Amino acid sequence: MRPHTKETQDNLTPELALDILKEGNERFVNNIKTHRNLLQQVNETSAGQFPFAAILSCIDSRTSAELIFDQGLGDILSIRIAGNILNEDILGSMELACKIAGSKLIVVLGHTKCGAITGACDNIVLGNITALLNKIKPAITLETQTPAEQRNGNNESFVYKVTENNVFITVKKVREQSSILKEMEQTKQIKIVGGLYDVDSGQVTFYETA
Repeated sequence: MRPHTKETQDNLTPELALDILKEGNERFVNNIKTHRNLLQQVNETSAGQFPFAAILSCIDSRTSAELIFDQGLGDILSIRIAGNILNEDILGSMELACKIAGSKLIVVLGHTKCGAITGACDNIVLGNITALLNKIKPAITLETQTPAEQRNGNNESFVYKVTENNVFITVKKVREQSSILKEMEQTKQIKIVGGLYDVDSGQVTFYETA
């Protein structure tokens, strides 16, 4: 498998870019790894990179985007932060990925059993972690069906719903807070989607609706 070139990147549509990730995750789940000569990819990408997607995911050690989507060097731009939250620097990285580096797809990827989500549900207050977890709180507020006494990190169903909400909110914020990415999506240059990685199965579920 060879890295993407300017030509192959230009010829990709956002829909095809998403299909590549879906197919890669299917290989990962079935333990079918694409053969890659990584040293050769180092040499082939030394003069430039032409990534087809940018993925915002959590720092969790189980959620390496390159692995779970079976991608090689030069294929994707990986943005990682606890709780896959959004801030100005991450938005700038996404804009760089799409407007400058030519990526056709942005994925906001949450995952099950996320420590940051669980910490926010338990209202953890600890150093700089507090400010980070506060960015997840809107996802907690959005879940209104869970009784007050069950709104904590021990309730797996509640944590799952908050995790999904956090992905939806982040996707919405990307569109609201970046005029560059919003315009690129409206003109069908890129696609912005959410996703959820299951740490038990390795499967990614995509949320493609606007």
